[in-house]
Amino acid sequence: MPLTEAPIVPFNRAYITGVEQQYMTTAIVNGLLEGDGPFTKRANALVAEIIGAPAALLTTSCTHALEMSALLLDLAPGDEVIVPSFTFVSTATAIALRGAVPVFVDCRPDTLNLDERRVEAAVTPRTRAIVVVHYAGVACEMDAVMAIADRYGLAVVEDNAHGLGGRYKGRPLGSFGALAAQSFHATKNVQCGEGGALVVNDAALIERAEIIREKGTNRSQFFRGMTDKYRWVENGSSYLPSDILAAFLVAQLEAIDDIQRRRHRIWDAYDERLADWAGDRGVERPTVPDGCAHPAHLYYLLLPDLPSRQSLLRHLAERGVRAAFHYQPLHTAPGGLRYGRVAPGGCPVTEDVADRIIRLPLFAEMSDAEFDLVVESITSFSGPTA
Repeated sequence: MPLTEAPIVPFNRAYITGVEQQYMTTAIVNGLLEGDGPFTKRANALVAEIIGAPAALLTTSCTHALEMSALLLDLAPGDEVIVPSFTFVSTATAIALRGAVPVFVDCRPDTLNLDERRVEAAVTPRTRAIVVVHYAGVACEMDAVMAIADRYGLAVVEDNAHGLGGRYKGRPLGSFGALAAQSFHATKNVQCGEGGALVVNDAALIERAEIIREKGTNRSQFFRGMTDKYRWVENGSSYLPSDILAAFLVAQLEAIDDIQRRRHRIWDAYDERLADWAGDRGVERPTVPDGCAHPAHLYYLLLPDLPSRQSLLRHLAERGVRAAFHYQPLHTAPGGLRYGRVAPGGCPVTEDVADRIIRLPLFAEMSDAEFDLVVESITSFSGPTA
């Protein structure tokens, strides 16, 4: 069967609630198009409410929220921050931009999260923080991570790009670290095309976070009438999205429960329909430990080896199904070799799963026909081809 011109089933299709245009029009009519307008404040409040945080500040991206975290932690050249190697590059670049060193730790073979059993061996006198990434919205083992952080006096930052709406032992993801970063990229469950948020759980950091987000000025305090003029206070940048984007995001955040229900229906159906096929062929499905509630951000399979993964990707493409692999190990990337170092024991699990993982199409408005085509295409795959 020849490759199709365009995928019948895309990897992602951004969900639109139907209220976005109304809210964006309201923002335009009100004439408040810059950042920190009424819709920005509403979005901040909704994110903080979902996570149960003292404050959330909308940003232009999750990357920028991570960069703000590095500024708030006062990272300096020579400092070290423990991060997983199996993550998006922004987790590490936010650290490297401050001259600090990302120290790459391996992931668990089950959840693909930072392996908490390897974290303590990576701690040195230069270690300042631990950044956890809740892969696929399944929580890291936060009890163990927080215990290590407490023992060594380290800050914890959650890269919660996948995890909005997820929980660990009943507690929302994004509420454990002093800081957390959210993503509202078009590929996320709740999205505004491009966007993010910095969640501030340490109330002592809120004022500085506002200053850093407003180009290093106390502009937010000025508009609250707390000072007669605003001035340059410390280093910062322009991390404010337009209120038009915030208006779009408010519509999404208000519909988060409906979005999650739709996505869970698909995630659960994948897990049920692919169980026998995967078990017969040595293919691993996602692991969700007891005590973890995930937001159905993505559904993945771990094929037995790289040739099998590549063959399945070709097989799906020939049937009009767009699937994808995922992160390449940061510790072996040119940037990782230049700016970071590998923790004791290396990252063999990361190197292994990066070659075997495949992510399946999953979006809120996925039709039954689209879902059936994906499943039928997968279950018709017998193995790698020569």
